Amino acid sequence: MNPKNQKLRDASLDELRKQLNDAREELMNLRFRQATGELTDFTRLRLTRRHIARLTTIVDEREKEAALGGGK
Repeated sequence: MNPKNQKLRDASLDELRKQLNDAREELMNLRFRQATGELTDFTRLRLTRRHIARLTTIVDEREKEAALGGGK
């Protein structure tokens, strides 16, 4: 498994939710900067979207696991 993914999977659910909120806020800021013409590194948009998807997947897995009673 990718070390980055393993690090995320080892984090607590609260930490993951905080990181998800921070990443969504960063994406909003990047989109705003793109709209105003200030953004020069457009790859950050893609990387941030992928990070949000990764975090969302892990949070959803944890919530489903907890709902089934098999939480960590």
